[in-house]
Amino acid sequence: MVSIYQLKSRFQQLLRPLLGALVKLGIRANHVTLFAMLSSFAYGLWLWRDVGSPLPWALLPLFLFLRMALNAIDGMLAREYGQQSRLGGMLNEAGDVVSDAALYLPFALIAPTPLLAVLCVLLAFLTEYIGVLGPMLGAARRYDGPFGKSDRAFAYGLCALLLAWRPQWAAHADGVFAAGLVLLLMTCANRARAILAEGENRV
Repeated sequence: MVSIYQLKSRFQQLLRPLLGALVKLGIRANHVTLFAMLSSFAYGLWLWRDVGSPLPWALLPLFLFLRMALNAIDGMLAREYGQQSRLGGMLNEAGDVVSDAALYLPFALIAPTPLLAVLCVLLAFLTEYIGVLGPMLGAARRYDGPFGKSDRAFAYGLCALLLAWRPQWAAHADGVFAAGLVLLLMTCANRARAILAEGENRV
């Protein structure tokens, strides 16, 4: 399935010139991971507090882009500068889940049916959990779409822009979250299928 994640290698090439400067400043991969998680939590609090203001929604796409950049940078620092660790792996996976919850649960405040928005966040957790199961079951960590982390960031960023530009759009948000649930179920199925297929090929 087509996913924005497939553009990751090109995105990383654009960010690579920053790595040397970060290393010289003593910034390590875990520092970047923690900063991404804590800043996401702070931004989420801003959305909760000022849910009726267009400004936090208008700036959310920019913040989501920054978060994607930070997620790419911490991975490159870990791999290319010998900073990989078990702690880093745990921080990376846990940080993604915490950041998703902080940034996307506020959409429940504007949705006609808040449960749909909450279910989207919970099902996103399941997609990441299934992806992490890959190495535990003798396969690779899976990032298959069609609604992986990068795809969700794009979709939620677009919704945030609509909210900032035309707040009455919130009345139609249920359809978006219903579609998101379908795409997340497909993502779960694709990742599980890929893990099982890879395991069978290695037997």
